[in-house]
Amino acid sequence: MNEIIKRLEVYYYGFLNAIPRIALAVLILIIGILIAGWLTSIFKKSIKGKSYDPLMTSFLAKAIKLVLIICIFFLALHAAGLSSIAGALITMAGASAVLLGFAFKDIAENFLAGIILAFNRPFHTNDTVQIEDVFGKIKSMEFRYTKITTFDGRNVYIPNSDILKKPVFNYTEDGYYRSDFIVGIAYENNIEKAKEIIATCFEENERVVKDVLHVNFVAEDELTPSTVNLKVYFWITTEDFRRGALQTKGLLIQQIKVKLEANGFNLPADITELKFYEASKSFPVNAVIKSESDTVLRRIKKEVPEDCNNNNRNSV
Repeated sequence: MNEIIKRLEVYYYGFLNAIPRIALAVLILIIGILIAGWLTSIFKKSIKGKSYDPLMTSFLAKAIKLVLIICIFFLALHAAGLSSIAGALITMAGASAVLLGFAFKDIAENFLAGIILAFNRPFHTNDTVQIEDVFGKIKSMEFRYTKITTFDGRNVYIPNSDILKKPVFNYTEDGYYRSDFIVGIAYENNIEKAKEIIATCFEENERVVKDVLHVNFVAEDELTPSTVNLKVYFWITTEDFRRGALQTKGLLIQQIKVKLEANGFNLPADITELKFYEASKSFPVNAVIKSESDTVLRRIKKEVPEDCNNNNRNSV
């Protein structure tokens, strides 16, 4: 019993002797973290004024802050008289690197991919990109993932390794994007005149890009049962993809529709053919056909079996 008490006394006095070192270590840790944040902020501001790439600036600032905090942590352990623990941690980290590499393979892969993307990547902040089914604007890049905000307001976090492995469609890098849509005219309408009218709509729309490198044009696309389809190709800027692509497309469709109708062009709807097989006689049936512009009453003759006519007369 006395031996246990003596040991406890030794531990107690050892703890009292270690309190100043522990307090110094805690002080070093607190002040060091504050200094690390301050130095990181200075570095970020100085680089931000010179760099055109805010994503890389933010990523490097976070990496520098992480390295400084790790160094401060080991310095605090040394000040507390725990140098042996610091050495043991370094040794354990080296020995377990292989095991941790297998255990946290995806995390390590995304981390390394983030470092690569910090220096070499196919996008910048607020670029409009598409990665597989995700379509939106780049907002930030962390060590493990990249944040994309879609145009319907969803925040999507894509692992950095996927960005390195999968195709990335950047709609902002070149500054221009070509969009298209279909216009269907009637078979009896003049195709060349319709193309000329659509070309005037290009000139009247201020949002459509008009220069030597980006040519807007109209081409015959398809002959359908009810229309001759013309495909309209036009260029827009991608600074604001929603305004440039979606709204401009809507305005251009509206302009073309109004101009074509004003020049006597028909924009017919799809024709549906109804067939009645095994018919021997016909009788008139009144049918109401609704179109976009008006309601037309037509008499359509449908072939029906003679027995059906007899049954109808008997029932009358």
